[in-house]
Amino acid sequence: MSITERVIIEQFPFWQGGIEAPLAEVEASIIVIIGCGTSFNLAMSLAAEFNSHGRRAIAVPGGEWLRRPEAYLPDRSGAHVVALSRSGETTETVAAAAASRAAGLTVTAVTCERDGALAGQADHLAFAPTHPDEGIVMTSSASLMLLLGLRMAGVSATAAVTEEAQALARLLDSKLGQLLPGRNHFVYLGGGALYGICLEASLKLQEMSQSFTQAYHPLEYRHGPVSLLDERTLVIMLYDPATFEEEALLVEELREKGARVIGFGGPGDVCLPVAVSDNALRGLACLPALQLLGERVAQARNIDTVTPRHLTKVVKLA
Repeated sequence: MSITERVIIEQFPFWQGGIEAPLAEVEASIIVIIGCGTSFNLAMSLAAEFNSHGRRAIAVPGGEWLRRPEAYLPDRSGAHVVALSRSGETTETVAAAAASRAAGLTVTAVTCERDGALAGQADHLAFAPTHPDEGIVMTSSASLMLLLGLRMAGVSATAAVTEEAQALARLLDSKLGQLLPGRNHFVYLGGGALYGICLEASLKLQEMSQSFTQAYHPLEYRHGPVSLLDERTLVIMLYDPATFEEEALLVEELREKGARVIGFGGPGDVCLPVAVSDNALRGLACLPALQLLGERVAQARNIDTVTPRHLTKVVKLA
């Protein structure tokens, strides 16, 4: 078992820290959620959840918020910035947090490092320690920061969600042997808050296995990107109960075109039931299974996910 695989499997006891961590109130006319890479993908999902719960939010890459905030929010007065960074040292995010405070905005840091530079540039801190053996690829830490952000949006995770996430990871792992052979093009589809989860799952597989991956809102996939689909494509559909019927029809169409499909919460070549009652927690429950998918594809390609190509654990600009 690789270190990456072990961290994915062993992440669940750390979720309790995220469930119990103290959080400050996020009160503002608009919430700006920033981050880079995985953290930005999580920000996309969290912004959708804040909006769904009646609290206006946008997600912006850390570097964009630092250099051109007016392109995303012409009037920043009264905004509350939520900055995500596993290490608390990401150059763009730390600088964007500092610039936000200098502009008079309130900043909350969401991180797995209590003493990182980001914490020093924040008014409030949301902290949960990740698995100590986590390496370059963000797995346990991504789940934890998503969990913390969901709690800020008013969505409380429970032990039952942790158990569901474990069960989904085990179930998917038992099915992958029949799905992966011959597949080298991976497409993730999900709407609303699940779109950010798709972006993150796509990034994980790309980082871990150097595979060709894409992520789209479900019906957007038919508007051009479907031209790349063939018998080498594996589609991962994250079903939303509110749009289940149209997503199921899309999956049927994609299977007819030659793709194989993993359906989280709906039909596919492999169907994985998602028992989480709160739809806002579906992405969190699916995330570890999606991380494990990346590891299995990497193993099939004999790629070591402990040292992914061109990547470092902390991304800093000179």
